[in-house]
Amino acid sequence: MRRFMLAPLALAAALATQAHAQSTPAGLDAIQTVVVIYAENRSFDNLFGTYPGANGLNTAAAKAIKQVDRDGSTVLPVLPPAWGGLTAAGQSPVVSQAQTTNVWPNAPFQIDSASNNFGYGTLSNAIITRDLYHRFFENQMQANGGHNNQFVAWGDSGGTVMGYFDGSKTALWALARQYTLADNFFQAAWGGSFLNHQYLICACAPTVPAATVAANGMSINTLTTPANGVPQLLAKTSQKASALNGATALTTGNIAPLDYFGAGDGYRAVNTMQPAFQPSGNKPVDNSGMNPLFANPAAATTLPPQTQTTIGDLLSNAGVGWAWYSGGWAAASANPYPYNSSTSSFGSSSTIYNANSFGTADATHGDFQAHHQPFNYYASMDPVAHPAERAAHLKDRADLYADAAAGALPAVTFYKPIGQQNQHPGYANVTDGDTEIVNTIRALQASPQWGHMVVVVTYDEFGGQFDHVAPPKGDLIGPGTRIPAMVISPFAKKGFVDHTTYDTASVLRLVTRRWALPVLPGLAARDAAVQAATGKPLGDLTNALTLAH
Repeated sequence: MRRFMLAPLALAAALATQAHAQSTPAGLDAIQTVVVIYAENRSFDNLFGTYPGANGLNTAAAKAIKQVDRDGSTVLPVLPPAWGGLTAAGQSPVVSQAQTTNVWPNAPFQIDSASNNFGYGTLSNAIITRDLYHRFFENQMQANGGHNNQFVAWGDSGGTVMGYFDGSKTALWALARQYTLADNFFQAAWGGSFLNHQYLICACAPTVPAATVAANGMSINTLTTPANGVPQLLAKTSQKASALNGATALTTGNIAPLDYFGAGDGYRAVNTMQPAFQPSGNKPVDNSGMNPLFANPAAATTLPPQTQTTIGDLLSNAGVGWAWYSGGWAAASANPYPYNSSTSSFGSSSTIYNANSFGTADATHGDFQAHHQPFNYYASMDPVAHPAERAAHLKDRADLYADAAAGALPAVTFYKPIGQQNQHPGYANVTDGDTEIVNTIRALQASPQWGHMVVVVTYDEFGGQFDHVAPPKGDLIGPGTRIPAMVISPFAKKGFVDHTTYDTASVLRLVTRRWALPVLPGLAARDAAVQAATGKPLGDLTNALTLAH
């Protein structure tokens, strides 16, 4: 199993950087507010693959990639059907599995093309497509060492992974044309939303005591022999030999194998776990005393409260304001209660994972996602021990708009749209999220703080969707697949496509350097790993900006 070790000099440099904050570089002090808008589950090629001047699907490198089967060598003659159908349940029109059988060549295809492929005319980007596998080890198997040729082989959605949209129909494209689009920006961690949200705030993977893993029966990924340096999950006996004959069936879990990230490192969570504090996807034990404020600690997917250092801790220690704003936060915090023990469910007013009868989101069912609230996993946000901290730093979308209008946004602001508006395949569409993000940017542009603001719009991860660019070699956590990112600011270069190599942690780099913070240990390790492997550092987003020196 591959292990990354820092060379002695690199390790010494990394540790020195952690211990001593640097002074703010010249020009950066003009930035007074950094806002991060964090959308969901889209690869770069899925939304921006045809953007003019970007490294997209029309390049020779993209066209040369052919998806190979599970044996690692056989080129698929066609794409498999969309297992379970291309569209999510309840959508109109329906695009069924049968309609997608033997119709897609082995190449990316445009979902909303001007065609009548399925008998309905052009599909809208307001359609909700089915969800796709987007997990830690599966993502690595799909990327296949940067060849990006096994997205189909190790997905659960057949040829759906190769679908993309015409982004020119979105308002985000128009904003990208006005400001800066980064076309070499990668998700910081392999896999899904949970881990990438954690990495955004701590540059780390959450820890789980061995005793808790055993006592709660937490699921552990089972690995077999790596293939060309890529970790491989053990296949279940039900898995078909060819991706043409069925979805993948792997022994996946939520916890990485013991000491996967290094000797003595213990267990770490890499796929979706739930916070120990409400709002959580896991119910309270009962309605007694303070129990409704907590998730059941014995549940197999409840992550124990985390204590690693976050960017929030560093900002607070430096006296710099920060907050995590989230769509639906106020309602989700108030409405799992009271817990109804007689029916073993939340009350009907709950908004947590509250999809409609089809399992998708709509205007009535916002579908608040508890695992998209990373600070709520931390002991520092315990609702009984630290209620003031929660009130100060965990806020609602309505607070974001009010604070922006009043010129009262904290220096570092994160915004997470509610499920319906985050663009996640399976329960949300492209259109609703596009509208919400652009409306939020308009509100920020109207704020008294706009003149000294930098807004970064990006996505947590790829959502299981194909992208053709190889991620830079880093550490065992990532970087993973390429995702969209835009820099919107009075300081942003206008109409610029930034080819600098970034990952999600580039947000942390910008914040760390602007406010002269100590460097998070995981961020120092990532920088050293990428530098050692590629000879080039990852950027801090300043190449997208024009700042006076």
